[in-house]
This record gives sequence, C-alpha cells and structure tokens, in this order.
Amino acid sequence: MADVVLGALVRDGAVLLARRSPLKRHHPDIWDLPGGTVETGESELHALARELREELGVDIEPGSATHLYRVATGAGGQRTELSAWLVREWSGTPSNLTVDEHVAPSAGSTRDLPEPAHPLMRPALEAALERLLR
Repeated sequence: MADVVLGALVRDGAVLLARRSPLKRHHPDIWDLPGGTVETGESELHALARELREELGVDIEPGSATHLYRVATGAGGQRTELSAWLVREWSGTPSNLTVDEHVAPSAGSTRDLPEPAHPLMRPALEAALERLLR
C-alpha cells in the first residue's frame, strides 16, 4: 500500500499538473501530479478520489483509472512510497481549492512538461498516453 497517491488527469492528450507551493517542505515550487496521503483504511483509489476532490474539486470515475508507476523516495525514517494513477474520466472543472498546497493547476502535453519531481513520471505518462491515443 502506498503512502501517497498521485493522479494524472488526462483529456485530449493533455495532462493536468499542479505547481507545488514554494512553502512546501518537500519538493517546493515544482510542477507535480496532484494527490496526497493515503489515510488508514483507505484503498489507493479511494484516497486518490478524495484528494482530487479536496484539492481540485473534481470527481474521478475510479473505473477509468489505470496504474502508472510506484516508487519509493527518501531515505531511512523519511521513506515514502508514491503510487501514480492515470485518470481518463472525471466530472467538474479542475481549480485550485488548496492554495497552501498548490499555486496553480495547468494542463499541457507531455512535451511541454517541466522537469518533474519524480524521474519516472515523464516516461510513464508518455507511454500511457501513447497507448491511449492508438
């Protein structure tokens, strides 16, 4: 089970990213996939749905989510396991509901992605989008 879930909201070949607040302790002021901590007793998809509703005001369709990658980060007692999901269907218009978490959400193609916090993000997204667009 992951400690943190991340969601790549993808529509028409564009992926939504959110720039993390410059005040964040981990990975400040970088573009990243939105998401957050998995709470005790939650499945990854339940946590992802809750986090994206809280942060962006969208309701994801869990059946449209496919797993992208899992990675462990940090060292020693600061180790965190991240699990990223690709989400193709959701309702609502993404907006920044947590200004202490993110500065601004923005959608674009994978070619336009800034350097991500996690090196697996870009290749996983590009491979997933290539499969979707076939």
